[in-house]
Amino acid sequence: MYNRVKNLQRLSLLLLPVLMFSISSCENDLNKVKEIASNEVGIIVAPTIGVDLIMSDSAKVVFHLTAPLVLEYNPENPKKSYRIAPKGIKVIHYDKQTGKEDGTIIADTGIIHNGDKLYEFKKNVVATNAKGETYKSEQLFWDSATKTIYSHKTVEITMEGGNVMNGDDFVSDDKFVHPKLRNSKGLFHVDENATQ
Repeated sequence: MYNRVKNLQRLSLLLLPVLMFSISSCENDLNKVKEIASNEVGIIVAPTIGVDLIMSDSAKVVFHLTAPLVLEYNPENPKKSYRIAPKGIKVIHYDKQTGKEDGTIIADTGIIHNGDKLYEFKKNVVATNAKGETYKSEQLFWDSATKTIYSHKTVEITMEGGNVMNGDDFVSDDKFVHPKLRNSKGLFHVDENATQ
């Protein structure tokens, strides 16, 4: 009996560092989640890691959303509920008719408001369309219900051929085909030989 107790004590001393490491690892992960959420108001439900969401309409892929981490706030109140992707978000939009990729939006942070109808992209937002044009801003909104994309921050558009336009307010369809800028200015390359 005495030998068994001694063996259990030795075994517990050997397993103690492993147990402490496991607890500290969990604590670090929980601390990271708490740190990310510390600036947010509301109640967090469990975080979702490795989000890979494909949305379809009439059995055709419409968009594909990926994010390494998504936190959901206020799920018991649908009017105030939202989800945040604090470690980055990527949305790929597909043409419903052809099934081909016709645009992407990538940002450092993404917020999904109002029951998945309004998407907000913040910090280092880069969007592209099917023509290869690039849109850069610190903030873009995508209203999937009205199929519009807009921003009240400065937007830089790099068009085909390298022409660049900047503007204060921006609005476009969700395929970035018909953009409108307010207070726009730009840099356009002109081929002098073409006008002669």
